[in-house]
Amino acid sequence: MPRQYGCRVAPHPDTAGSGGGFNPPVPTTSGGPDYGRFVEAVRTLQDLTRSANAPDDVVTRAADLIEDVNALLTPYDADEWRSPSGRRMDLPNRGNIMQVPVDLRTVDGRVVGTARFRRFHLGRNGAVHGGALALLFDSLLGYTAFKLSESPRQRTAFLHVDYRRIVPVEKELRVDAGIDRIDGRKIFLSGRLLDGDTVVCEAEALFLTLLPGQP
Repeated sequence: MPRQYGCRVAPHPDTAGSGGGFNPPVPTTSGGPDYGRFVEAVRTLQDLTRSANAPDDVVTRAADLIEDVNALLTPYDADEWRSPSGRRMDLPNRGNIMQVPVDLRTVDGRVVGTARFRRFHLGRNGAVHGGALALLFDSLLGYTAFKLSESPRQRTAFLHVDYRRIVPVEKELRVDAGIDRIDGRKIFLSGRLLDGDTVVCEAEALFLTLLPGQP
C-alpha cells in the first residue's frame, strides 16, 4: 500500500473504484473505553516533551520507553478510514490529537465554547504559536460551516487571521463563531477567540461546498 510523508494513504473502503470524492468520517468505537485516556496521555507527553528539563539518563530512559510503545503500536498502523483517530464521536475533537482541545456547543445559531492551548502549543514568552491559532480557526470555522449549514462536505478556500493580542497557553479561553452569509456553494464565516471579554484573535474564512466526486 503506498505511503506519503509517513502516513498510510488509501481510498475510502466504501468508494474505492467509484471515482473517489470527499468522505466524512464514519463513527466508530474502535479503541475501546481507554482510547480517550490514550489520547490524553499522548497530549501530556507532547507537553512534557516541550517543557521537561530532565537529566540525561531520564531522557534516555524516556526515549527507550517511547520507542517500545512505537514498536507495540506499529503492527496496527491503519489508514485514515480505519484508524479511530478523528472517528471517535464520543470524545473531544473526535479523538484527533492534532486539533487544539475545544469544548463546543450551538447557541442561538452560533457555535460557542472554550479552547485551551497546551504547553505543546507554546511559541515563545508564554504566547501561543501563531500557526496553532490558525489551526484552531480552520478547525473551528470548518466545524461551524458543517454544523450550521448542515453541509458535510466542504473545504477551506480562504482563511485570514488577525492576531490582536498575545494569546496565553494553559488558560481557558472562549470561542465564538458563526456564518456571515451563504452564496451558492460559498460559505462565509467569522470567529473570535477571547480571553475574558477581550478579543485576542479573530478570523474570517470562506469554505466551499464540494461537488459530487471532489476530493
